[in-house]
This record gives sequence, C-alpha cells and structure tokens, in this order.
Amino acid sequence: MTELPIRGATPGVVQVRTLLALRWLAIIGQLLAILFVGLVMDFEMPMVGCLLLVALSAASNVYLRLRFSHERRFSEGWTAGVMAFDIMQLGAQLALTGGLANPFALLIIAPVMVSATTLSAARTIALGALVLACATFLAVVYQPLPWYPGESFNPPFLFVGGVWLALVCCLTFMGAYAFRVAEERRQLADALSATELVLMREQSLHALDGLAAAAAHELGTPLATISVVTRELERETDPSAPIFDDVTLLRTQAERCREILGKLKSLGGDEGNPLDQLHMRTLLEEIVEPHRGLGIEIHVTADGDDEPPVITRNPAIHYGLGNLVENAVEFADTMVKVEASWDRISLSIVISDDGPGIPDTVMERLGDPFVSQRDEVSRAGGMGLGIFIAKTLLERTGATVTFASGDGATSIIEWQRGAIAQPLDVE
Repeated sequence: MTELPIRGATPGVVQVRTLLALRWLAIIGQLLAILFVGLVMDFEMPMVGCLLLVALSAASNVYLRLRFSHERRFSEGWTAGVMAFDIMQLGAQLALTGGLANPFALLIIAPVMVSATTLSAARTIALGALVLACATFLAVVYQPLPWYPGESFNPPFLFVGGVWLALVCCLTFMGAYAFRVAEERRQLADALSATELVLMREQSLHALDGLAAAAAHELGTPLATISVVTRELERETDPSAPIFDDVTLLRTQAERCREILGKLKSLGGDEGNPLDQLHMRTLLEEIVEPHRGLGIEIHVTADGDDEPPVITRNPAIHYGLGNLVENAVEFADTMVKVEASWDRISLSIVISDDGPGIPDTVMERLGDPFVSQRDEVSRAGGMGLGIFIAKTLLERTGATVTFASGDGATSIIEWQRGAIAQPLDVE
C-alpha cells in the first residue's frame, strides 16, 4: 500500500503574532530591568548604550510587523534569523553590563529553547553554536557589572568560568530534551494525519457502493421505458429493413444495462448491503488477493471451535490487515501464513512470514510512527508509517495488536468476538 509523503518542509513554522509578542515581552523586560537598575537602584551603568540596544530590538519588531501580516507564519529561515538577532542583541547587552557575571546571562539560551520546539535540528544546532560563541566571548570581554557608585563587583575568573560551564551544560541538556520531545510530538501528529487521511479514503471508496445502488434505482425506470419502446419498434419493423439490426442492438444493450444495474442495486437497499457482511475466510481471501502473484506463497486458514463469525466490512480492519499482510510479503523469503481462529469469546488473526524476523532494536519501538526496519533488511525504502497506521486503525476497532520475532516476523491481532462479529444470518 502506498505510504503518504507527510513529512517535509512546511511553508511556515511560527506565527508572526506569536513571535512578535514574545519579542515585545523580552523588550519590555529589558527596558524595565535597565530603568530599575539605573534609576531606582542608582547603579553606574552605560544607560545610553543599553537603551539604544533596546530601541534597536524594538525597531526590528516594528519592521517585522509592517512587513508581515499577523496571520502569516515565518519560514524557518526568517525565524532562525530573528532568533540569531535576539541572541546577539542580548549578548551585546550583557557585554555592557557585566558579561556572564550578570544574573540575566541565563536568558541567552532562551532563543535556542524556542528553536528546539519549532525549527529543524540543523538550525537549532547553528543557534546553539552562536550562543556558545557569545558566551565564550562574554567570559573574557565585558564591562564591569553595574554596582554602587565608587564600588565595583569583579568576580574571579573561576566563577565566570563556572557560569560559562553551567550555560553550556544547560544549553546542551535543555536544548536536546526540548528538541526530542517536540520532534516526537511532530512525528505523532504527522502519523495521525496520515492515518486519518487513509481512513477517509477507504471510507470514501466504501461509500461508492451506496452511490452505485442509488444510481441503479434512479436509472431503472428510464431503462425500462427504453426496453419497452425498442421492443415495440422491433415488432413493427420489417426484418429486411436497414434499421432492424440497429433496433435489435439497441434493445439488447438496454436489457444489458438493466442487468448491470440490477447487480449494482443489490449492493444497497433497505435490507442492507450483502457485501457488508463477510465470512472470515472470505475477508482474509479478499485482503490477501492483491498480494498474490508476487513470488511469495500465501496460505490462508480459518478454523475455530464455534460457529464461523461474520464480520461487518470495515475500512479500518481491511486496511490495517492489508498493511500487515503487505509488510509480511515484503519481508518473506518464500511464504506468508494468515491464520484465523475463534471461539465463542474471542477472535484472532496471526500473520507470519519466513523472513529474517524483526531486529531487537526495531522490536522495542515497532508500532511507533516513523520506525522501520526496511533500511536494514528490506529491498525497498519506506517512512515507517505502515505498521503505525495498521496498528492504530486496528486498535480503533477494539483489537489488541502485538508483534513477535523468531523464524520470521509474526503479527497477532485479537478481538473480543462481539466487537466486530455479527450473528450468522440463517434464512
């Protein structure tokens, strides 16, 4: 089954409104801190230089607001550029006010935290490297920390070096953690989107049965009229006339159309679609049929200790089992087995192959989005969404899906019988 190209570059990652609001908050915070230290506490500090840096940051925010609509989203390039500007602006502020001895030095890693949750790994690493460069620069080049007039606060280099090391450790740990958590959420969101899209397509195809039955019902009357008229014309036309064969052909084709529509009409109606309910063996044969003729033997068995179940056709079951069968065929050497068994309480399907099995490194996370063993043992590439989609769809029907590996890979799907089976209709 075709896997969907969900992942990739997006036109925008951060909404303009959100990023500008965060920057205005930072600008106001810097302004209040400068005014409090310089005016309220009366510390000696380069007030003009600090205020000019705040004004520069405010001017950049005004420029971004005028250039971009609030409803737009910044591209990765623009977002990374704005964050790089903020890192250098805060670095300049710190250089004027004590360097790493400034208690607000920790804020220099804030843009990297935002980047880790929104941008790619490459851009996050680049911003992290910029922060590291700024922190290293601030460890050796800075003006004294603002202090009371006539006094100075000059911490020893060992203290400054400790702050530098703490920043590096904090940057590494928090950046990596934030990026990993955000990446898992992005993967899960993408995979769930793929699942919903696949299910929607399957449901749309399934709905065509009802549309076909409705069309057959509506077209039945005009076709009956055409058949009656052509039959009368055929009786009244001389067999030797040039148009006699045409009239006969028209009558036979109209009758053929009625026969076809009669078959379509059986797909719907008040008594239900007869193809909506399938015996287990029929369901399995329908699922494996597209995978026959690929050089792999597929053996289907269906046996149980009770009356054979009748399964209501469900796109989630059909697609989920089909995806697992396709996966088994892909990895099998010569044979795939699909075995169904049941009793009065439960129903299970086991899909196994005689391939190389599932590597231990993959088994631990099999069923998670974007986890695939194809790169290691398969002939084809893949995104690792197939098993996740199949497992998600089947679990939505009430199934429990587990995997095992030995002489090949095995998928075990189990339901409570009442969750999906209908009573067998007896006429």
